[in-house]
Formats: sequence, C-alpha cells, structure tokens
Amino acid sequence: MIAIIDYGMGNIHSVNKALQYCGAKTLVTSKPEDIRNSDKIVLPGVGAFADAMKELESRGITSVLRAEIKKKPFLGICLGMQLLFEKSEEAPGCKGLALLKGEIRKFVSKQGLKVPHMGWNQLSKVTSECPLLKDIPDKAFVYFCHSYYPKPEDARVSATTTDYGIDFTSCIRQDDIYGVQFHPEKSQSIGLKIVENFVKSC
Repeated sequence: MIAIIDYGMGNIHSVNKALQYCGAKTLVTSKPEDIRNSDKIVLPGVGAFADAMKELESRGITSVLRAEIKKKPFLGICLGMQLLFEKSEEAPGCKGLALLKGEIRKFVSKQGLKVPHMGWNQLSKVTSECPLLKDIPDKAFVYFCHSYYPKPEDARVSATTTDYGIDFTSCIRQDDIYGVQFHPEKSQSIGLKIVENFVKSC
C-alpha cells in the first residue's frame, strides 16, 4: 500500500489516479498510523515551503514522516521533494524535513527566461542507476511549474538535471528516497512510466 500524504497542499486526485493506473493500491491519508503501516510514501505538493511545513506540523505528522521516509521507498513531487531539504530561500528561518543536505534556491530571471519555470523541458540523466528512471530516455520531456529548485550539498544526489538558464537538479535519489521537481502526473507517457517505476521498481 502506498500512502499519499494529504496535508492540504497537493494535486492529490491526479497523483492518486496516476498511481492507481500504474497498479498501486493507495490510501490518501494524514494519519500517523497509516504512514507507519504503508509500504511506500508519496508526498505531493504545490504552494509555499513555510505553509507546507506548517500544515505538516499542524497534522502532527512531521516526526513520523522523518522516521518513516528513512525506512521505505519515498517519492516527493515538486514542493513535496523540496521539503526533504534543510531550508529554502523562500522561507528564511523555516526548517524543512532535513533528510537531505542542501537548500532550495530561487530562479533569477535572466536571459529572457520567465519565472516561474512553467511548461515542458528536458531531463538530462546524470546516472543510469536510478530505478525511478528505468527505461526513461535521456532528454525526455516532462512538465514543470516552479520558481524554486533544489541545490543538494552532495552532487551524487542528483539523478537528472534540467537546463533553465542554469543546470538545476530536477530528480534526486538517495538510497530509497526519490524526488522530482516536475509533475509526473502531468507528464503524459513519460510521467506515467516514472510513476510505474516507483510502484514496481523502486
């Protein structure tokens, strides 16, 4: 069973539908016992870093998330991936889940590029050993919508990068912790394959 964390800040319906399409048994929940009893965890997210941490805290699931993410396969999507890091330029003084060393930085508008980064862009694979990217071709297109991006302290955490004025980390993997800055549930066949890989290969 895959627990999809509902904290009021995610495209829950689309993520749930994509996981079920790929054969997963899912449970949308914010209950600590459900998270503990799950086989895998998905944390979606759309919105602001500080608001998300506040919502997780208010539901009393921050500590259980920190503990359970270390024990079982986890997928963070967009803001849900950013929350894995220690801090964000969006919210000075707000601590993230801090399961990965590094921070979330804001895009600087330059070279005529608009912020937020919105629309289709390519994944450049850094490693061929990430189960989440099984059978995903290099330079595959996925759908983005974000103003902030992760800057891992350890470059080995980066599984893919994407060019948007800079090469930023767009997919991360550390042990069984996975995260994507893009929205696989909106990325058509490539996105569904990534979801399927999480369900069946990770």
